[in-house]
Amino acid sequence: GGKRLRPALVHFAYQAVGGLGNDRTLPVEMAVELLHTYLLIHDDIMDRAETRRGGSAAHRLFAKEHRRRGWRDGSARHGEAAAILLGDLAHSHAVGLFLSGVADAVNGAQISRCFTEMCREVVIGQYLEMTAPLRGGLKEQDLLSILRLKSGRYSVERPIQLGALLGGASSHVVESLAGYGLAMGEAFQLQDDLLGVFGEREFVGKPVGGDLAEGKFTLLILAAMERADSAQRETILRCLQTEDPDAEEVSGVRTLVERVGAREKIESMVHERLERSAEALKKLDLNAEAKAFFFGLIDYLRERKA
Repeated sequence: GGKRLRPALVHFAYQAVGGLGNDRTLPVEMAVELLHTYLLIHDDIMDRAETRRGGSAAHRLFAKEHRRRGWRDGSARHGEAAAILLGDLAHSHAVGLFLSGVADAVNGAQISRCFTEMCREVVIGQYLEMTAPLRGGLKEQDLLSILRLKSGRYSVERPIQLGALLGGASSHVVESLAGYGLAMGEAFQLQDDLLGVFGEREFVGKPVGGDLAEGKFTLLILAAMERADSAQRETILRCLQTEDPDAEEVSGVRTLVERVGAREKIESMVHERLERSAEALKKLDLNAEAKAFFFGLIDYLRERKA
């Protein structure tokens, strides 16, 4: 679903505001994709994920290589350490590519601030998401803030801003495109929450109900907790707090989340945000190709399965 989305957003936002040529955006497109790679590698370690996009996660591949070579000490620890370094390397390359792409931009300092904020926001959002199940008492607005920081901004809003700024757009156009991007980013992440529980492995490349097994406390889970009775809430919490819940327990909670209406609630939130993004887009005077891409993205998210 999110594969190569961010580079495409940079590219089409640049074109949308009258930017010419691809060479200007290519280093920045590559930078945001490498930033995404770095975050995925580290995210899989924190989530104890075994797979990524249908294959083994990076830390699992390094652990396998450690065992193959017969090296001493624990292969799991080695795999995680090596994957952390690989993520760091991807981040370093991302920064280098980004700097090369904005070196001669008139508004380079402004573009750099946008990129830096994107990097900062997603790390803060990741920490807040990681600690959400431990803190308790979180409300919908708290989880929406985490959603925006963790994924909404860095997946859609910031890449669009980067492309628009590279194209020399006015502050009004940048803000208007960001409004589209904010709504789209929230819709995208809310769909991720749905796919993390209801997505099929053949599409998402991860086990069905993976977010439940990883103990993620998302807006979907909050909606379920608010609609559940005390016994049902206890069942959900027990699954989230169990380090390795079995498939039967995960399946039972998955069914429960849908039965109490939580899935319907999040699907409604996705629809509302897609409508909001379409309204924001209609107010913008963009070139035909870029506008078709941005409207096409809305249509894609309506049917998204991965």
